[in-house]
Formats: sequence, C-alpha cells, structure tokens
Amino acid sequence: MTYQELCKSLASRYPEREAKAVIRYQLEVGYGLSMADIISGAAESIPSDEMGKKLRRLLNGEPVQYVVGKAEFGGRIFRVTPDVLIPRPETYELCQWLEEEERGKRKEERDFSILDIGTGSGCIAITLALDMPQAKVEAWDISADALTVARENAQELQAKVKFEQVDVLSSLPAQGGLGWVSIISNPPYICQKEAVEMEQHVLDHEPHQALFVPDEDPLLFFRAIARLGQKALHKDGRLYFEINPAYHQELTKMLDKMGYSEIETRKDLFGKNRMIKAKRT
Repeated sequence: MTYQELCKSLASRYPEREAKAVIRYQLEVGYGLSMADIISGAAESIPSDEMGKKLRRLLNGEPVQYVVGKAEFGGRIFRVTPDVLIPRPETYELCQWLEEEERGKRKEERDFSILDIGTGSGCIAITLALDMPQAKVEAWDISADALTVARENAQELQAKVKFEQVDVLSSLPAQGGLGWVSIISNPPYICQKEAVEMEQHVLDHEPHQALFVPDEDPLLFFRAIARLGQKALHKDGRLYFEINPAYHQELTKMLDKMGYSEIETRKDLFGKNRMIKAKRT
C-alpha cells in the first residue's frame, strides 16, 4: 500500500492530520523509514498482510505505540506493551526538573541514589541513569510484567538500574538508614470519576492499575510515598511527583503537614500544575 492509501485507510477512525501522524509514526518508528523513504514509496515494500494486521489494530483504537511496540521518551526509544503506560512528554519534564536540581547540588559527589516508584516501562529510571551516570538508580513496580519490560529497556539502552517488585502500599523492603537523595514517582493519580473525561483509547488499552485511584482517596499513593520519604530520604533529600492538577493544593497541604519544606509546584508544557517537589526536613 502507498503512504496515501495507508492514511486513507484510517479515515473512519482519525481526522486526516491525525491519520497521517499515526501512519508516519508506524513507518518511521516501526520500520525505520525516513520521510524521504516514505515519499519515495518505501512503504509499498511492506507485506500487505503484515500491514493489514497493524491497520486493523489501529482501527480498533489501539494506540500506535502499542501497535509498533515502541514509544519515544526524551529522544530515546523504549519498548512498550499494554502492561505499561505509554511514556508522555509531561513525565520527561519531571525527569528534567530533577536533573536540573540535583545535578547542581550533587556535582561534587561521586555518586548519589535515586528511587523511582511505579517505574512501568522504566522510562524515568533509565533516563536518569543515562543522563546522570554518577547516580545509583533503583526502580520499583508492583507489576512483574511491567518490570520485565523495564529490564528489557535497561538492557537495550545499556542503563544500570536495579529493579525490584514492590507494592508501596503494603510490604516495603527493609531500609538501612537514610538512603535516597531523591525519590521520584509518576504514581496512579486519576480518580475513577474522571474516567468519563478521558480518551477512549486510554481507557480501553492502558493498564488501569497504573492510572486510577479511589475517588475517596485521590492522594493515596502520594501519602504512602511521602511516608516512605520521611524514613528513607537523605536529610536534605527531595520528593519529585507527577500529579493530578485537580489536587495540587491538597497535596501541597498534605506534604506541609507531614513536615516537608520548600514545596514547589511546576506547570507542564500545557500550562497545567503537573509536578511538585518537596524537601525532607
């Protein structure tokens, strides 16, 4: 099929511009074709039955990242499956914030430790390990399947990260004193009642365990991680969270009551209160 035919095949599902973007992603990331290759007709060499299967998945609303099995994050390509969330640019902004803060503070240190909670594909932990080679990075997730994906990504990208299966809401591994300089997390933070406002392809295909919290306790994971931080962060260590903009004020108050200081909220590229930082005191 030609590039134009591929785009037209998605017309019943996507607006024209979005259909073109989806097909370009499929061809560029999935098959390694440049735009010059696409224009010159390289897509026609792909077996029609193979492409037909992928198109049917796209027409069923499956995100193109799952169809391709790859997602871009901070200029790197990560393997993704329906066992992990698709990495998003807002999350990369959180990584950049930590790097900005800690690279300056720790430039005299040979090494320092970072914990990523709810690692999913490993995109946060691996990014930090590669961008900050002096850091010792550990990553937790409750899902064994997600950890399999994360380990494969670390191996492919040659990042040194220690992965561990941990449920932060219940059984935590024993900690040997004050350890981590930073704890970073993009935990589940969407209330069940907010599902009606979400795009259907997210609800149908991305793991709900990594998305949702009970309506009656929207700060569930933030509270658990902040409690861990009280015990396990370095004396001037920091928490870095990706957050639900609807609850940034409540989260700020909670962290303040728990004794954290220098609490700061930062907006994402869409102008929403998406990140928060707090210092252990």
